[in-house]
This record gives sequence, C-alpha cells and structure tokens, in this order.
Amino acid sequence: MRALVTGVAGHLGEALARLLTARGDEVTGLDRLASPFVTHHGDLLDEDLAARAMVGAEVVFHAATLHKPHVATHPKQAFIDVNLTGTRILLDAAARAGVRAFVFTSTTSVFGEAMNPTPGAPAVWVDEALTPRPRNIYGATKFAAEHVCGLARRETGLNAIILRTSRFFPEEDDDPATAAAYEPDNLKLNEFLNRRADIEDMAQAHLIAAERAAEAGLGPFVITATTPFERGDLAALAEDAPAVLARRTPEYASAYARLGWRMFPSIGRVYANDAARTALGWAPRHDFRSMLARVASGRPPASDLALAIGAKGYHRE
Repeated sequence: MRALVTGVAGHLGEALARLLTARGDEVTGLDRLASPFVTHHGDLLDEDLAARAMVGAEVVFHAATLHKPHVATHPKQAFIDVNLTGTRILLDAAARAGVRAFVFTSTTSVFGEAMNPTPGAPAVWVDEALTPRPRNIYGATKFAAEHVCGLARRETGLNAIILRTSRFFPEEDDDPATAAAYEPDNLKLNEFLNRRADIEDMAQAHLIAAERAAEAGLGPFVITATTPFERGDLAALAEDAPAVLARRTPEYASAYARLGWRMFPSIGRVYANDAARTALGWAPRHDFRSMLARVASGRPPASDLALAIGAKGYHRE
C-alpha cells in the first residue's frame, strides 16, 4: 500500500510513517519541516504540491495542523489557512486521485466549553453524543474542517473518516499552573484516566480507520485510552477523584505513595472511546493500569514508540 502522510515531521506523522514502513508499506511524507520521512517538502496550501504528493496514493493520513499551543503565537488567519483551507485542498486532490480512504486527525478540543461542568455539577462524559462548542480558533477550525470532510464524503464519495484525538504529546502541559503543580510524568499518568492516549495507540487507530473507513462511515470517533471510570462515577469524580480511583484501581494508592505522586483532587471530564472500539474494532494496548505498571518498574508512562519519537516542540520555526 502507498500512503500519503501529512505532517510527517510531527509526533503522529512520524509514528504513522514508522508503523507503515515497518509493515512494508510505501510512505509519501509531506511537511514544511525537515524529517527523515519527508519526501515532499513544502506548504500544505500549495495545490500543485498536494497533487504531486497524491500521485499513486491509496490512503491519506492528514495529520498536519496548527495546534492549540500555536493559538498564542499565530494569527487566526493562519489557523483558517492551514486547518481549514489546507484540508479542503487535500480532500479535493484525494477525490481526484481516487484514494480509497482519507483519515482526518481532528481533536477533542472541538468540544471546548461543552467539557466544562458548571460548579457543583458532575463531571462531563465526553463521547460522540456531546455537542461541540469550540472555545478558540484551533477548535473552531478543526470542527469546520470536519464538516468539509463530511461534504467531501457526500459529494464525491471519498471515504473520509474523522478521528477526534485526545492528548498524546510528550511536551510540558501548556497550562502553566497545571505544569507547575505536578511532575511531568505524574501529570501524564493521571491523564491516562480521562484525557490521554499513547501515540502508539493513536497511530494504530489511524491505520485501522483507513481499513474500515468505507463501512464505519465518517464518524467522528473519539480516540483516547480506555478509562476505568463509568458514567455512574461522574458525580463522585467531581467531588473526590482519588476515592473513586481507589475503588476502580486499588493498586494505584501504594504505587503513588512510593513515588511521592498525587492524583487530581477532582476530575471534571472523562473521555470515552466505546464507539471507536466497537465500530472500528480498535483495541488500544495502553491505559492507566498498563502505564502504572511501567512506572512501577522504573519506566516513564509512555510506549517504546513514544520514547523513540521523543519530544518535538510546537515552535521549531
């Protein structure tokens, strides 16, 4: 199979290129930045470049994007250009080339303000039934690009499929207060309970989505680690998250005590991946329990693939 991966110099793009290459597929990589996997270097808005990169492609993984950390450094128009217009250009090129699947990497940030419970309310269950309310230009342009993917699927028959990814980056949290309150690995392990996944599982979800795009439909599908929590835990999570976790994963308390780590006192949102596991047949390997075991054995809460890719940062230009 020949796959086009946009944003191939980024975390997810590199993960996809590594997995595709390892299984013997041919990878065409498009990015503005340097990377061993880049074959087409240039701007996502270059329609001629998009057409050249698309030649012979059977599947497109569109991971290139401006991210949430860029909101502080880039104008709103840049998000419109890259996240929306760039996606439209690729969809048009993919439809003309007759590719069999177009996997669009979206984000749980499209939910925005809908994920914030009102004071005294239970935590929010974040799945495909939650109505998005983007809070910034990043979420707004990714949500708009989802709709453009839907138009392409309806108008051209292109098998576009949308994956709303949770956190998977290794960089320090972009909220200074949160980053200062917890050690980085402590924070990341906590997040595997409700809003994080390992990049290996993220990439595998994309590969499976490409194979199932025709029958699974447009989606969108929330892609995140499997939470140990249930809907019935939401009220208690907002009040006393450590107590709920002690019931669901009793072994956590002694492990955290040995490490000197802390659990969040409360949790306001829980991402759920049930639809992706059912419709796509995706079976993520990494979750809070598996990462807790890695940490207990002296390793960081990240897969070997995540460690091999490392941290890239968001402002390399």
